[in-house]
Amino acid sequence: MIRILYIEDEKEIGQWVSKELTERGYDVTWLKSGEGLEQHISSKDIAILDVMLPGLDGFSIGKRIKRENKDLPILMLSARTAVEDKIEGLHFADDYLTKPFHPDELVARLEVLLRRYQKNDDVLALQHLKIYTKDMQVINTMNEEEILLTGKQFYLLQYFIRHLNQILTKEQLYEGVWGESYIEGDKTLMVHIRYLREKIEINPAKPMIIETIRGIGYRVKQ
Repeated sequence: MIRILYIEDEKEIGQWVSKELTERGYDVTWLKSGEGLEQHISSKDIAILDVMLPGLDGFSIGKRIKRENKDLPILMLSARTAVEDKIEGLHFADDYLTKPFHPDELVARLEVLLRRYQKNDDVLALQHLKIYTKDMQVINTMNEEEILLTGKQFYLLQYFIRHLNQILTKEQLYEGVWGESYIEGDKTLMVHIRYLREKIEINPAKPMIIETIRGIGYRVKQ
């Protein structure tokens, strides 16, 4: 699961962003200021910083983070649109997003930064699969061939990987991957899971990787 450090002092915005990211499968630690920052820097995968904060502003906090962990990507959020502010932020941060923004754009920018900082040696062994968890390259170790996934299959497997060993409902999966509310009776998720199983399971008729939890949803166990 991707661990996000999110610093935002405005309650409504903080709740909204935290909720959106959590529903999409991220682990979010939300702070309202830079207080207590040090204990989180080494344990997170990415940081999202608002510029206007009580005490130290986002620029000062971002520079401190980069001094402590230069490999931690930083996305700045701000209502400031002046070129000078963006330039100041981009002196140390990796991206700068102005408010208001759509959550889909926020997630897209996060994923770009995560791929940019990815480590190719982050590998998950899952039965006969070798999964490079940062770029989601999937190798069948029985023949050492790559299993090519479509975009939606990629995001579906990625969501399962972020929630290993957890039982996920159809509602959670649909909202996490498609970004929309699940409608009872919709076969989209079921069809995509069937196609994904046909690619990654040894015997799709008796799946061992994507487990069906009858009456609830699905689970991928390590």
